[in-house]
Amino acid sequence: MTPLTHLPGELLTIGVSVSVPEPYGTAIQDARAGHGDPQARSIPTHVTLLPPTEVPAELLPKIEEHLAAVAAAHRPFRMLLRGGGTFRPVSPVVYVRVEEGAQECRLLEADVRSGPLARELAFPYHPHVTVAHGLPDDVLDQAYEQARGFRASFVVPGFGISRFDADEVWRPWRSYSFC
Repeated sequence: MTPLTHLPGELLTIGVSVSVPEPYGTAIQDARAGHGDPQARSIPTHVTLLPPTEVPAELLPKIEEHLAAVAAAHRPFRMLLRGGGTFRPVSPVVYVRVEEGAQECRLLEADVRSGPLARELAFPYHPHVTVAHGLPDDVLDQAYEQARGFRASFVVPGFGISRFDADEVWRPWRSYSFC
């Protein structure tokens, strides 16, 4: 994990997510890159729990304490990713559906997005794994067709916090294991 260093008064952009393990994470990243998505290699494959959020660096100890408490209140769960979905026409996104584990993600997201990380969302929370974003409609159509055949099943042991760095790459910072 990349150490999180900061200066007093600095604003950091963080996100909290469930990582999609190998070999599935790389398979989805490769598909995303194959569609020409410029963000494919700068965003590890994940299910978002807290979207990109700016926080004052001084809040990091409270945020770490909060996330540790959230992890302690949850248990590992099974996740099944299967088939494709899209947020079009509202948003130009194609994704793999969270078929099993969606309810656990909703409960986890609500707990993560409380306390020092309380914030409003632009859209209602919908657990998913992005496979194409902001691309032309014909490419999004292809991504959707390919995502329809995707299937992955695994146990989710916890979640992690990542930082969005100046080079526009998301880097894992710390993991939190469920009890």
